[in-house]
Amino acid sequence: AQHLVESGGGSVQAGGSLRLACVVQRYTPGNYNMAWFRQAPGKEREGVVYVVVHSGSAYYADSVKGRFTISQDNAKNTVYLQMNSLKPEDTATYYCAASTRSVGSLRQGDYPYWGQGTQVTVSS
Repeated sequence: AQHLVESGGGSVQAGGSLRLACVVQRYTPGNYNMAWFRQAPGKEREGVVYVVVHSGSAYYADSVKGRFTISQDNAKNTVYLQMNSLKPEDTATYYCAASTRSVGSLRQGDYPYWGQGTQVTVSS
């Protein structure tokens, strides 16, 4: 099983940047996908981006395309989410998730492993 720990959340003004990190502890080698999801108060959890770790291929939700970038440091078993040009509507708890499925997705049901979440607050 994989254990995920997020960090890097915080509060910024609109237009600012934050970088989130997700460390995969108790790492089990193999092909897998990593994703970031977010959940705003009163809203359903939504997928933001996923990356296929062995290929580096990534897919972004339209709402963050061009502003967010996912990257990975395989030596550190860490996935990052660089968030630029933040907007108040990006305010949410951000979760990283891992899946051993052969294809990536932004369906939360496809991800059995989750971090505890980190809060991102963007003020106008």
